Amino acid sequence: MKDKSFSSRWGFILACVGSAVGMANVWGFPFRMGSLGGSAFLIVYLFFILIFSYCGLSAEYAMGRRTGTGTLGSYEYAFKSRGMDKLGKFIGWIPLIGSFCIAIGYSVIVAYVLKALVESVTGTLMHVDTTQWFDSFALQNYSVVIYHFIVILLVVISLSVGARGIEVTNKIMMPAFFVLFVILAIRVFFLEGSTGGYEFMFKPVWSDLKNPMVWIFAMGQAFFSLSVTGSGMLVYGAYLPKGENIVRSSLSTAFFDTVAAIVAALVMIPACFAYNVDLAAGPKLLFVVLPEILQDIYLGRIFAIVLFLAVVFGGISSLQNMFEVVIESLMYKFPNVKRKTFLTMLIIACFGISVNMEAIFTWGPWMDLISIYIIPIGASIGAITWFWVMDKNEIIGEVSEGAAKLHHKLWYKLGKYVYVPIAIVLCAIAIIKGISF
Repeated sequence: MKDKSFSSRWGFILACVGSAVGMANVWGFPFRMGSLGGSAFLIVYLFFILIFSYCGLSAEYAMGRRTGTGTLGSYEYAFKSRGMDKLGKFIGWIPLIGSFCIAIGYSVIVAYVLKALVESVTGTLMHVDTTQWFDSFALQNYSVVIYHFIVILLVVISLSVGARGIEVTNKIMMPAFFVLFVILAIRVFFLEGSTGGYEFMFKPVWSDLKNPMVWIFAMGQAFFSLSVTGSGMLVYGAYLPKGENIVRSSLSTAFFDTVAAIVAALVMIPACFAYNVDLAAGPKLLFVVLPEILQDIYLGRIFAIVLFLAVVFGGISSLQNMFEVVIESLMYKFPNVKRKTFLTMLIIACFGISVNMEAIFTWGPWMDLISIYIIPIGASIGAITWFWVMDKNEIIGEVSEGAAKLHHKLWYKLGKYVYVPIAIVLCAIAIIKGISF
């Protein structure tokens, strides 16, 4: 079908980068880096990004392309090869439900960002107590209903024509995201006192590598920043034409995702050093701390618009993937039902549920529940399925399709004996310790 493939390798990569780039990059990475050793965290993060993109991300792309479908179809295919048809038809629903559930809470966060963008444009945000402003909607349900509905509507419109809609919108949003954040990073560079932030980020303090929490959170941040959740990247892999080099595309996705995280950190961390504010502020870093800083600098209103516009782009591109995962799987299960019907159902279901959790004390615990339990379990199921259930020769053959160099022993062994155990360990840590990555 015309709407079920990307027209170019760069279109595919930008769509995948759009899925990966989001709140995990904008405040998750700066927050973790700022509270866990700065440069030490970055070193460990880069190490795991390389492993996860080479093994996990490429495996999901390969499974999607091999089966020509997304979550439900890929699990059914893998388990059927082992004669476990019934298990395959059931188990794919776990990561799929995770994608939908995370979209419910995520849409609220993006609604917050859209509100901040609008009030940056009108100038309202430049003349308020940012703490009171944030509390005025973050502590109330039904406080951002209009913005919330607009966010979901924009996502659905962009998905109405399938893969091509995802590709076209990300060809605009992702370059804009990078350009806008680079502009912000340049402005922050000239803030007095910002130099301490760069030293914190890039001057290694090797003793911090002895802290096990640096390794655990860097591992988790790398894992979920790439959207290797056993679901999301399968559907984009299904839209990838034969002949494209999967490993190269995986490493390219990881590269741009990492650049996005570092550029976001180059905005957040030096700015916090310049104004001597806490890097461990979580959501308030984006909605309270940075707006307060922007109120104080020359042309702050312009830079506020730039900041929140970039974050809106990142948020919508991530939501596109979360929605598309569900839509594609429903179409796989019910091929006689039109795509627009599922889009309508999805917008009603997502908005109908998420509109009741617009207060941070509602969506916060919801997101913790999903990210501590459902997402890690789904990611572990995916890792085990690709490297322990799926036929070895089939997945190696698909990964090697279009590659100048065949990927055999090293790729498969790293996936089976390094990547899979890491996924299981992270899942266990999340559940036992109640840690949200």
